[in-house]
Amino acid sequence: MTSFTTLHAALQQYADSAPAQVAVAAQFLDFFHSHPDVFLRRHPPGHFTGSAWLVSADGERVLLTHHRKLGRWFQPGGHADGDSNLMRVALREAEEESGLVDLVVEPAIFDLDRHLIPARGAEPAHWHYDVRFVVRATASEAFAVGEESLDLAWRPVADLVTDEALDASIRRMARRWLARVAGR
Repeated sequence: MTSFTTLHAALQQYADSAPAQVAVAAQFLDFFHSHPDVFLRRHPPGHFTGSAWLVSADGERVLLTHHRKLGRWFQPGGHADGDSNLMRVALREAEEESGLVDLVVEPAIFDLDRHLIPARGAEPAHWHYDVRFVVRATASEAFAVGEESLDLAWRPVADLVTDEALDASIRRMARRWLARVAGR
């Protein structure tokens, strides 16, 4: 199966497993089929990105990055740059942005988020279709702050749910993670 086919199947599976997110998954599937360049930054309306819900080995904390350009705390992630394997993109971005090694990515989509990126310089406003995966730290959790970040921090997942300073999608993922851990 190609990465392209795998993403289509993963989006379908996500829609089946997250009833509250069926409309979002359908929007992602529509975008997926809209144009061959949806994995490239140059695609004017927007493009796919891959992100990591980067959890500690004990599953109680998540690593957030204080994004240099946007000045807000987010999960590690970035542009697909032509790679239709967004699970691989999420893992690559988690490694690059954290300096962590021995990370393990779970194959199922954890979250989907479509958000508008404001115009900046010559770059027009566009949409990010962000596909998010759980990535686990399995070795040292000592991170290294890279050039894309102002800072990194391990945050207790339970604290994120009510932190109004964070993006709503971070709070949503925190609630989803806590529900998943409680269900084990």
